[in-house]
Amino acid sequence: MKASLRSVRIAPQKVNLIAKMVRGKPVPEAIAALERTNKKAARLLEGLVRSAMANAGHNDKQKPEEMIVKSLIVNKAQAYYRGVPMARGRQRIFRKFLSHVTLQLGYPEQEGEKPATKKRGQSASQNTKKTVQTEASTASKPKKLSGMKNTKTTTKTVPRASSAKGDSSSSSPALK
Repeated sequence: MKASLRSVRIAPQKVNLIAKMVRGKPVPEAIAALERTNKKAARLLEGLVRSAMANAGHNDKQKPEEMIVKSLIVNKAQAYYRGVPMARGRQRIFRKFLSHVTLQLGYPEQEGEKPATKKRGQSASQNTKKTVQTEASTASKPKKLSGMKNTKTTTKTVPRASSAKGDSSSSSPALK
């Protein structure tokens, strides 16, 4: 079951600190941990967990006490800007960060139940290993050079350009 908070006036970094405590925990443990935490983000997340529990009990007729916090995603929302007057008539701009928080509850997966995963677009014949050629089969065939020509590379030496002023400044300044 899902519940979400949109454009909450708290920075996402602060919410994420508390969200790390709650992810993957059973719902009663998560609520107990959030009640004991003295942070604004803990109060917001506690209300969000309780809302998701109510959604699970009312909408889907599930038992929220047996569920765990499957995922808790904290995203950055649009920031708004505030200014503080500074010296010489200037203004210092501060950004006030907002957050989007999405919580999803679910039942814990049993250890024996794992869905069979299959790579997309591959059949069983593509997963098998190719046969490797032995040295005897490769020794009978001469190697081909693909697109290689016998070309030699040459290097050309270019004399250094003299200075822009036409001065003979190439000699050391101590000899002048």
